[in-house]
Amino acid sequence: MSERKPTVAEVAGGFDAFVRSRRPHLWRAAWLLTGDRHKADDLVQTALGRTYGRYEALGNDHKFEAYVRTAMYRTYVSWWRRRWNAEAPSDEVPEASTDDGDQAVSIDVVRALASLPKMQRAVMVLRFLEDRPVSEVAELLGIAEGTVKAHTSQGRAALRASLHLNEEDQP
Repeated sequence: MSERKPTVAEVAGGFDAFVRSRRPHLWRAAWLLTGDRHKADDLVQTALGRTYGRYEALGNDHKFEAYVRTAMYRTYVSWWRRRWNAEAPSDEVPEASTDDGDQAVSIDVVRALASLPKMQRAVMVLRFLEDRPVSEVAELLGIAEGTVKAHTSQGRAALRASLHLNEEDQP
């Protein structure tokens, strides 16, 4: 006997359940990349919209999340390359997400990341906050491994010099 193909309603229900459970984690990664709550919402929504049609074909939520994250990082890079979402400096501190209990990244780290150029920020988020290897970061962002290493080195140097992370100024 052949396997029964899921109905459209079953696929949509599975996708909805995936979004409910994983959206806070996707949003957090998007917020760390963009530094802006609204752009993070746009980035997650765009990635989910682009990947919806592959939900059933990928077979499980773990594979689908990896696919969505890849779409999210590539969308971020394409926005950056097109300067679609030009950043404007802001003194406002983004509101903490109430969707996710995992707020291990301090506001000082977020501010320091926001001071980095976009590609360095993307590399630093992927390498150190998402703990991804150089090869995977290169593949996700569509750049060479050597470029990832260069951005990592430059980003680490910038973060070490960041006033937001300078412990000498702390009481």
